[in-house]
Amino acid sequence: MVSMIHCDSLWYGADIVTMQGGKYHLIPQGAMAVTGGKIVWIGPYAELPPITTSHEVVYKGGLITPGLIDCHTHLVFGGDRSAEFEQRLNGVSYAEIAANGGGIISTVRATRAASEQQLLEQALFRLRSLLAEGVTCIEIKSGYGLSLESEIKMLRVARKLGEILPITIKTTCLAAHALPPEFAGRPDDYIDYVCSTIIPQVAVEGLADAVDAFCEHLAFSPTQVERVFLAAQKAGLPIKLHAEQLSSLNGGTLAAKFGALSADHLEYATESDVKAMSQAGTVAVLLPGAYYLLRETQCPPVEMFRRYGVPMALASDANPGTSPALSLRLMLNMACTLFRMTPEEALAGVTCHAAQALGVQHSQGTLETGKLANWVHWPLSRPAELAYWLGGQLPAAVVFQGEARS
Repeated sequence: MVSMIHCDSLWYGADIVTMQGGKYHLIPQGAMAVTGGKIVWIGPYAELPPITTSHEVVYKGGLITPGLIDCHTHLVFGGDRSAEFEQRLNGVSYAEIAANGGGIISTVRATRAASEQQLLEQALFRLRSLLAEGVTCIEIKSGYGLSLESEIKMLRVARKLGEILPITIKTTCLAAHALPPEFAGRPDDYIDYVCSTIIPQVAVEGLADAVDAFCEHLAFSPTQVERVFLAAQKAGLPIKLHAEQLSSLNGGTLAAKFGALSADHLEYATESDVKAMSQAGTVAVLLPGAYYLLRETQCPPVEMFRRYGVPMALASDANPGTSPALSLRLMLNMACTLFRMTPEEALAGVTCHAAQALGVQHSQGTLETGKLANWVHWPLSRPAELAYWLGGQLPAAVVFQGEARS
């Protein structure tokens, strides 16, 4: 005899794309029962067991997917870099702009000068655009402060966003993002400061969920990044890495050595990097927005990631310099057209694999019993439509932890 299910709410009338195992695993005419913000039953409506509920929602067709996860952003910053965008279009390289005082350092100046309230208001505008497209979890990095005071200011703003809006915020300390002006010519001294002062204090205040670094010829060397990783380990924080974006420094291998959650960008990743990441379970986070805006020609080795079974996540990389992207759904199309990913791989990249890149795969990223009731209802007939449409906002109806999000 099947026992009665008692739940807070029952949702049915649409096809459910569960994304278990990185595949669509579509349930035609599915149903989900929710209690305490979690899914307690999911399956075809025709197989629904005896159930009592105080609230029913009936969809009139369409598709339900897991809530989207944007696992790499720099959403909190001051100012903008539209002037540099214009410079690049006139032939000036990213490296040249950085050497002339632009790039990350120009955003550092604007971010340091902004108050917490100013940063909060600017970030809210950007975040609301992402929420409107079905994002229910997002990672936000620091890295435009490059001092203890300013890095903490950025991370506090990121945490505050999660108190104001119905979304899960994961924060990452990216103090090793660039060399601040006051440490000009002294990168090792700055790394000492990051390791001895910024990371420990951020950890004590509970402001970061992970530590990241920029491993690149115009940022920090693998040796310097390794010191950052050791400090993160000492502070009990997981690791992520900006790796192989502009050149090959074996950053993917370094990230894997330390069991990193993810290595991100990866246009210049080698087979040895990919092998190491596969063995370590490190997710490859691909960022087509930056690739597109910088007009890069070296694609990340997608076929190699497939061959070695490395999960591929996608993210907006929302930032003022190289990816001022406010649409995660647009990244799905870019990943398919620029990187030759399939629509199914792209959707996995912003659901289950993005969850793994943030270490939240046990509670988010797929629709299954025991996970958070985070999903999006779309007026679509096929999952591939999410990667197919360019521009415009699809009228997504979002459920966050079992409650309809207005």
